[in-house]
Amino acid sequence: MRSEQEANRAIERYADTVRRICLIHLKSHADTEDIFQNVFLKYVLSSAVFENEEHEKAWFIRVTINACKDLLKSFFRSRSVPLDALAELPEETAPDLSHVLEAVLSLPKKYRDVIYLHYYEEQSAAEIGRILHKNENSVYTLLSRGRSLLREKLGGEAIG
Repeated sequence: MRSEQEANRAIERYADTVRRICLIHLKSHADTEDIFQNVFLKYVLSSAVFENEEHEKAWFIRVTINACKDLLKSFFRSRSVPLDALAELPEETAPDLSHVLEAVLSLPKKYRDVIYLHYYEEQSAAEIGRILHKNENSVYTLLSRGRSLLREKLGGEAIG
């Protein structure tokens, strides 16, 4: 773990670079601030040893780009729209997000947990198995059955 002085020095040096990269990729100030915090938290927690300033700067750039890509391909991001875009939709075409949430929350706990961890926390089946102390194949089975139950509850809408 790095010292407060090292963290402050890195923020002074690389804050503008990290923010610019985020804004270019994400086009959102709120998402930029989230990634900014995550990148510097990773730096503070990292034990990486840098050969020189250029190596350190390259690390910040790579970590920032990867964090932006991860956010852009996340389950939540790919299945969400900005609130102002929802306001512009006619009421009958706006998605009923509370209906989906109700369906997920109404699942039995064993399915609800794996669905949540897989889709919202983006955990792999192996990671979910470790977290819930279940066999990886059991996790795949629970995901499959959970998706089937959701599909039924949502009237055949695709889940997946």
